[in-house]
Amino acid sequence: MDTTETVWAGETMTDSYEAATPAEELRQLVLYLASNLVDEADQVEVTAEQRGSAVHLNLRVPESEMGKVIGRQGRIARALRTVVTIAGSRHNLRASLDIEG
Repeated sequence: MDTTETVWAGETMTDSYEAATPAEELRQLVLYLASNLVDEADQVEVTAEQRGSAVHLNLRVPESEMGKVIGRQGRIARALRTVVTIAGSRHNLRASLDIEG
């Protein structure tokens, strides 16, 4: 494992990475991606609920920002769901993402 540490939001990434549950890691990933897509990043909310080997993520953005998260013909939403699915599979979890406005 790489021994370099990256400082992110006042704490080292290795500290937060090792302490977080897989569901929390997925929640933080979606929060990071979605908040960088929209103009009003402080209004983005992500909740994660884990039941057994499944994690359900719920992304809420303001109605006026929905287009930026969904994208043309749903391309960005599909990409977000793909990232969540792959990140979940790295922890042997089935992850799903819902987007609400």
